[in-house]
Amino acid sequence: MSSHSATATIDHHHDPSTSTGIPNKKLLMWTFLASDCMFFGALISTHLIYRLHPPSGGLEPKVVFSPELTSFSTFILLMSSLMMALAVTAIQKGNVKSCRWSLLTTIFFGMIFLGCQVYEFNHFVFEKKMTLSNSLLGTTFYTLTGTHGCHVAIGVLWLSLMYVRSFKVASDKSWFSHQLLHTVTLLAALVFSLFATLGLVHSLQTEPSLGAGIAHFFKADFVLVALALVAYGLLAFFFARPRGPVHFNEVHAIDVESMGLYWHFVDIVWIVIFTAVYLLEYL
Repeated sequence: MSSHSATATIDHHHDPSTSTGIPNKKLLMWTFLASDCMFFGALISTHLIYRLHPPSGGLEPKVVFSPELTSFSTFILLMSSLMMALAVTAIQKGNVKSCRWSLLTTIFFGMIFLGCQVYEFNHFVFEKKMTLSNSLLGTTFYTLTGTHGCHVAIGVLWLSLMYVRSFKVASDKSWFSHQLLHTVTLLAALVFSLFATLGLVHSLQTEPSLGAGIAHFFKADFVLVALALVAYGLLAFFFARPRGPVHFNEVHAIDVESMGLYWHFVDIVWIVIFTAVYLLEYL
């Protein structure tokens, strides 16, 4: 009787559970993350072993790395994890509007991180002359951080699909065709955000001061900024004018939770990578 009462008090957000008491989707996600943890563990270990026994004549990491930019992108990724947690809390309470805002902010932060990483890779290849094949440092660095970047890109895509799904109108089989313009607008906003981040980072890295860098960015990329603002303005329009009651509520909390587990895992892995690859070089 007591075990039955204890089970009855567990809220799995309407998701069928296994004999372990863990919802099916959450158990599947934990299983995937466990295997992914071993995969990243192998990549990180390979890089650390190389750093303990670097080949003679190899590139010096302190000459290549840019800790300021990487620290900024790390902070942005950590803030995205906070917004993801807020999205999970909001949908558990049935607050769809708050969940959407949190998802959209998480997507935006994810794109900023990807933009910083693309700029960093481009800078390392063309300015620092570190490629995937000309040094062991480049091989381990690009393989490790590039794999993590792919995980972030997948997460951004998943978040975007969940965001669009939150506008699905109940009993409307053609909801996706009605949301096609909304989806295209979101895609345009993401692309403009990526290129705007690249332009801003480039201006800040090349100009002598923060003010000069921001001024150069708005002067050189004014059209890009304007297009980004138009895209986000259209997103706000679609956000404020739903077509009717949506088929997205606390019943779907387990889907957002599973996505949150993935996103938090990606953030935790990056903290380990940031420490092992960047910070250890300056200790």
